[in-house]
Amino acid sequence: MTGTDDAERMVEALLFAAAEPLSAADLADRLPADADIPAALEALAVRYQGRGVELVQVGDRWRFQTAPDLAHLMTREREEPRRLSRAAQETLAIIAYHQPVTRAEIEAVRGVQSSAGTLDVLLELDLVRMRGRRRTPGRPVTWGTTDAFLVHYGLASLSDLPGVAEMKAAGLLSLDLPPGFAVPDPSAASPEEDPLDADEAHDFHQDFLGDGERSD
Repeated sequence: MTGTDDAERMVEALLFAAAEPLSAADLADRLPADADIPAALEALAVRYQGRGVELVQVGDRWRFQTAPDLAHLMTREREEPRRLSRAAQETLAIIAYHQPVTRAEIEAVRGVQSSAGTLDVLLELDLVRMRGRRRTPGRPVTWGTTDAFLVHYGLASLSDLPGVAEMKAAGLLSLDLPPGFAVPDPSAASPEEDPLDADEAHDFHQDFLGDGERSD
């Protein structure tokens, strides 16, 4: 026979572990047939009254929740992560694998013209950075990923980016690839660029945010 204390402990355990409020019927499905569920709920409500966590009834269901006067302790400001558009995801992937890469090269790989807004979003999220200027006519700005990119995707280094085998296994690449196809290794990329100094990077960033990128 299930004692009152045993039933109370079992109801308490189930309600603490539940992801959503439970009804008496939900509890009955999990407890011995002779468990006095109404008595256990009543005893728990009394025992938790005035505590930091209280047992409350929501409709015909029960749950533990923070005491109303302490709810402010559970609230903290946090920035909601911004979801990347498909264009931003594609641009980020190209930068990650092909860096240092210019905007014109990004567009060549994607096959469409990139908007300044796409790179702007990646800049604001600190996923990409301006690396330098390519040693070619026009001196276009080159782009690369940041340390924040590595942290966000759980990578120790760029060499940990998935290769062809991993991409095939994940269904991201067709099994019928052209001969000689290879995923670029960004850690082995030749710089062929000159770094931007701090002032130049700041001025370029201001121009980029205001009028769009003009260097590429």
